[in-house]
Amino acid sequence: MVIAKGSKSWILTPLIIGVGFTIFSIFLDEEMSYVSLFFSFILILLAVFFLIFFRDPLRIAGKGIVSPADGRIREISDVEDKVLGKCKKISIFMNIYNVHVNRMPIDGKINGITHHKGSYIPAFKKESERNERVEILLDSKIGMIKIIQIAGTLARRIVTYVSKGDVIKKGDKIGIIRLGSRVDIFIPSNAIKTLNIKVGDTIKAGEDTLAEIND
Repeated sequence: MVIAKGSKSWILTPLIIGVGFTIFSIFLDEEMSYVSLFFSFILILLAVFFLIFFRDPLRIAGKGIVSPADGRIREISDVEDKVLGKCKKISIFMNIYNVHVNRMPIDGKINGITHHKGSYIPAFKKESERNERVEILLDSKIGMIKIIQIAGTLARRIVTYVSKGDVIKKGDKIGIIRLGSRVDIFIPSNAIKTLNIKVGDTIKAGEDTLAEIND
C-alpha cells in the first residue's frame, strides 16, 4: 500500500507510542498492566486507521476534465467568478473513508497558489467557504480553472504538493487535505461540451470525468 506524501509521521507516532505502552506493561503490576495494554490497543488501532486513511492508490487518468477529489457531488451551480468570469462550480465533499489525495483535473501550468486562514465549520455546510482553504489557479488549454481545497471540522492542515510555475499532467497529485474536507472546482462555462455528473454521484480523483470539453 502506497502512503500519501507527508503522512508517515501520523502513522508512526501512535504506532511507536503504542508499542512503548506494550513493552512498559511488562514491568507493571497486573492492574496497571491492563491499563497500559488498553492505551496500547487504542494507539495501535489509531495507527491502523491512519494507515488506511492516508492510502494513495494508483489512478489512471480519465477523459476530459477529471475530478480533483474523491467523494460525493454536493453542488453544481453557475457562478460569476472574479477571475474566470462565467463558470460552472462543482463542489465535492470528501468523507472520512475517501482517499484524500487531490489530483489535477487537466493538463496545465500552476498560475498561482493562495493560502487563506479561516475557521473550521463542517465542510458540507455552505458557510465552510470561510474555512481555511488553498486556492490553486490552473492555466490550461481551455483557459483558467480554479481549484479550492477547503478544510473541514477535523481537518487542520492542507498540504500542497505543487508550486507556482509547475507544469502538471492530468491526474498528477497536487496535495492532500487531512481528515474530513471539501474541494470545489470552477470550470469556464464556454469550455464545457457535456457535463458527465449530477448531484449525489460518487466519484474518484483523477479517474472519473466531470465534463467533456469543446474541441
